[in-house]
Amino acid sequence: MSMTILLASIAVSVAGGILAFLLGKSAGAAKVVACLFGMVSALLAAYAGVGGVFGAETAFAVATPFAFADFTLLLNPIAGLLLVIINVLAFAAFLYGLSYFDEYRENGLGAMGLFMNLFVASMNVLVVADNAFWFLVFFELMSLTSYFLVVIEQKEQSIKGGFMYLVMAHVGFLMIMISYFIMSSQTGSFEFATYRVHDFGPIFGSLVFVLAFFGFGCKAGMVPFHSWLPQAHPAAPSNVSALMSGGMIKIGVFGIIKVGFDLLSGTECMLWWGLLVLVIGALSSVLGVVYALGEHDIKKLLAYHSVENIGIILLGVGLAFIGVSMNQPALAGLALLAGVYHMLNHAMFKGLLFLGAGSVLYSTGTRNMEKMGGLVHVMPVTAMCFLIGSLAISAIPPLNGFVSEWFTYQAMFSAALMGDVMIKAFAAFAAVALAITGALAVTCFVKAYGVTFLGAGRSEEATQAKEVPVSMRASMIIIAAICVFLGLGAPLCAPALEGVAASVLGGSSLAVTSGTAVVNGVTEGAISTPLVAILLIAAVIVAVGIRSVFSSGGSSVRRDPWACGYKAEGEMPVIATTFASEVKWVMGPLYAVRDALVGTSPSFGRAFTSLVNGARVAETVGDKRIVDPVASFVDWIAKLSQRIEAGDSRLYIIYIVVALVALLAATVVLMGGAA
Repeated sequence: MSMTILLASIAVSVAGGILAFLLGKSAGAAKVVACLFGMVSALLAAYAGVGGVFGAETAFAVATPFAFADFTLLLNPIAGLLLVIINVLAFAAFLYGLSYFDEYRENGLGAMGLFMNLFVASMNVLVVADNAFWFLVFFELMSLTSYFLVVIEQKEQSIKGGFMYLVMAHVGFLMIMISYFIMSSQTGSFEFATYRVHDFGPIFGSLVFVLAFFGFGCKAGMVPFHSWLPQAHPAAPSNVSALMSGGMIKIGVFGIIKVGFDLLSGTECMLWWGLLVLVIGALSSVLGVVYALGEHDIKKLLAYHSVENIGIILLGVGLAFIGVSMNQPALAGLALLAGVYHMLNHAMFKGLLFLGAGSVLYSTGTRNMEKMGGLVHVMPVTAMCFLIGSLAISAIPPLNGFVSEWFTYQAMFSAALMGDVMIKAFAAFAAVALAITGALAVTCFVKAYGVTFLGAGRSEEATQAKEVPVSMRASMIIIAAICVFLGLGAPLCAPALEGVAASVLGGSSLAVTSGTAVVNGVTEGAISTPLVAILLIAAVIVAVGIRSVFSSGGSSVRRDPWACGYKAEGEMPVIATTFASEVKWVMGPLYAVRDALVGTSPSFGRAFTSLVNGARVAETVGDKRIVDPVASFVDWIAKLSQRIEAGDSRLYIIYIVVALVALLAATVVLMGGAA
């Protein structure tokens, strides 16, 4: 039943996209058709996803004339979870688009409706594809349709960002394709079912995993393949950015989980696989938030936080690999629960934040936080929804980001207690990285929310902004409510997600709830998000009561803060640049220690300078060594191919004849060899 509903949703998406394209000359009709069909399709697919999470595995297969291309689908709990993530966001994005797409009338709403519906449909088919050939086909379709959405405005920034994205997507695609071809060469089949029962051994298994890990890591945006995110996501329409950051990059994590736990059955190499994933996750989380802290473009800031949160998800996935290698199913289940819970949570709060950023852009016409301020007074609904998203991504209890990070910490503590010295060291390293990430994330979103929504408006656009239309507000409210539910309702959500993790690992479910609390099934640590919420509300009530008791009873007078004789709200407001400078001030003692050591030891000074210079080079090595050469090669091929297009139809006929002769000759040779 769930598979039938999913196929129906895909048909609705395709029909809606084609119909919107045909109605392209009537922009209003194309927009409404694209969004309504998209919303219906998303509801159907999300329902199918819920059936996949809670129901039995469902398969669907259609034979084709080509043995390698049998159309095989499999809906299991992890695929069902991805369907829920993608289509909840898709519903919100299409609802948002009923008003937001009016900003893109000049760019062709028919084409936008076509590409957006096909983008969602390709992701839906991709997560249930159980054949390597069709997986790669829909992976490519997902990349191409999202690329066209990124460059829809045809501006210099969007074209540059789209090109960077397309290059990185195909670098990842190439690595994934090679990993699948290695598995097919060993099994003689493109069916995932044959991969699951085959023993690839440590050499081929590790080669496949490393290729798949870095290939899917390109799509996920992990370090060092993250450079496309802050270029492509800001260039895309904001509801598309929500879909890409909240949904599409999760397919990268899904691919890592699928290859590592589902298709590769051996455990002899999972320890170093897990350590690799753990280290990359730690680096991604810290560097992502550090890069975000220096951004003043609100959408670029959110894009860098996607790098950070992909790193947090990978921490859980890496610990799950380590748990399997240690033959500790409880640890593996807890760690993978942390990973999939944060995968769901990040999709929701990052989707909410991108929709909030889109609302700010819709009303002010700028993404520069330095030109904002005071928007809470004119955009109260947007401000409240963005605040919920900011608290959630900062892991503030009792919202959803806190719950999944709590599980991640618990998995780290459990690994440290159960592992040997090496695992203890890596777990401690990961815990420190997550702690630093959490502290900097709070700082970053205090800056983002405070500078954008609080204080006084710092530009004419900010002071004249208005609240966004109803459909955009409704979209944000829906996702904000889900963020609250995933936090307060953790005792209800955690068992379902733990069941997803258990299905991936092939083990039994753990006891991860006790009454209204979520628990660590290994160490029996527990926390109750409903109780935390009650305590926070009580604390606010007590604080208000104390203030009312001790107040003088007279009218309060608002005074401007002291700003060295300047007007704080006028000539000297708090802006993003000055806010970020406080972090440098806090780290001042580290620079003092460095200066003292350099003064006492010239050799240390030279070594430190070399380290800094090396770090500066390493920071861009991904772009310089991987992205730029590939981009240059693609550009060279494009220029070379232009020589073929002479504009002479007679020359084109010669090309066709030559191609036919070559194909005929190849056919004769192959038939002769077969005979």
